[in-house]
Amino acid sequence: MSKDDVVWANPSALGLAGFGFNTILLQIHNIGWISSTMPLIWGFFWGGMIQVIAGIIDAHRGDTFGLTAFTSYGVFWIGLSFAFLLQWLGIVKLDGPGLAWTCICWSIFTGYMTAGAFRISWVHVSIFASLTILFALLAAVFFGAIPARVAGIEGIFCGATAVYGSAAVIMNAKYGRWILPIGLLPRES
Repeated sequence: MSKDDVVWANPSALGLAGFGFNTILLQIHNIGWISSTMPLIWGFFWGGMIQVIAGIIDAHRGDTFGLTAFTSYGVFWIGLSFAFLLQWLGIVKLDGPGLAWTCICWSIFTGYMTAGAFRISWVHVSIFASLTILFALLAAVFFGAIPARVAGIEGIFCGATAVYGSAAVIMNAKYGRWILPIGLLPRES
């Protein structure tokens, strides 16, 4: 078997699980149910590294959307975890406006990724649309306009939608049909 004959597995189940569960965990922290640093520790590894790996696999499969989404959000998680680590070590000081403007940039990026999701499925549209809203809400939190609990509640919905998408991909791969429907959308006009 040559290198060109290798069939890569669909990395979406892995990437969506890493993204979804880490988003839920961080939002549980934002709501105030936990105060530990676990969301950022797991964010570095499962949310970050795993999504980058999923993105690289999508690149091998020729999926520009998956490559861009998984590697970008994976690096987001790695960067967020690293930024907080540097703050805890006293090397940098994170400020509200800096974090808010970062979230605004991520909201814009996620907005045009949402437009691309309309060629995949309604689950993908729900994930990306709710993530666009989440980044906008987090920007408002960092500007001091709303409490973190508001973003946290919306973020749990976003993460849960990604977890559902991960489970749906796993079930489809194992049963050969969509056990958990995702609302596939047409890819061509």
